[in-house]
Amino acid sequence: MTQKLSGNEPLLKRYPGNPVIPRNAIPCSDGVLNSSVIKFGDEYRGIFTVTSHARGFLLHAGRSKDGINWDINHNPIQWKCKTQEISQIQYSYDPRIVFLEGKYYMTWCNGYHGPSIALGVTENFENFELIELVLPPCNRNAVLFPRKISGKYVMFHRPSDMGHTLFGDIFLCFSNDLIYWGQHRFVMGPRDGWQSLKVGAGPVPVETDEGWVLIYHGVMRSCNGCSYYAGAAILDLEEPWKVLYRTRNYILGPTEIYECVGNVPNVTFPVAAVHDEQTDELRVYYGAADTCVGIATCKLADLIHYIKENSYEG
Repeated sequence: MTQKLSGNEPLLKRYPGNPVIPRNAIPCSDGVLNSSVIKFGDEYRGIFTVTSHARGFLLHAGRSKDGINWDINHNPIQWKCKTQEISQIQYSYDPRIVFLEGKYYMTWCNGYHGPSIALGVTENFENFELIELVLPPCNRNAVLFPRKISGKYVMFHRPSDMGHTLFGDIFLCFSNDLIYWGQHRFVMGPRDGWQSLKVGAGPVPVETDEGWVLIYHGVMRSCNGCSYYAGAAILDLEEPWKVLYRTRNYILGPTEIYECVGNVPNVTFPVAAVHDEQTDELRVYYGAADTCVGIATCKLADLIHYIKENSYEG
């Protein structure tokens, strides 16, 4: 699926069959957007943000043999929850999935008197448990690390507001039990150009010898609204709030018609990254125009080299 970099093209290369998941992928959908995918044995599983014909946002589970052709459940996930107070889902979107200590944990933006962060878990992508609301309103873009660091769980998050946030920095925090979170640390904020308004964590970070590779989204504001791009950074392995390198240039931006035209124009929003250790291919799943889902790929080694060669100084 990868292609050679040439000319002034960005690093990530779009899959020729994009969008792999159209807005009308299931009968009830007005759009299928920012969604997370993970390997599950020899197959793939996903949690998909689906907007209904009533324009509500809920999460649906899906399965695929190749990560390209998807069978998405027509009904939203029915969460089992021990706490009645948080069991009624107002809305849910922008999930992330991580395989952690033998289970698949999910974080997402959950409606509870505003956008809060919910934590769920599954072992088989058939039965799902809503564990707890781990961060209160207003917050978005929560991403768990795939392992503990210095004996503690780690999670990115981005404090926000009730509406269409016009600001946003990436923070991370620590926990002993996945429920109670603290020790918040600043990671990065906006810079010039395509990431001048706000930034937010994207896929689960990938651990490498060079550090944690984080793909993130950056937003700029123009006279025509907000545009969303993908960038990348390398963070210190043991102190991941320390940014070692960060791209000046975006690695994917809205240029194709399905990225520029839709429910929210001019959006490429990276949510999941699946790395094939044998081929070194990094397959990035991203929401396009808040309407459909695309795939873009590169070699992880090429991404690391690109980040280091195109990083801000200081």
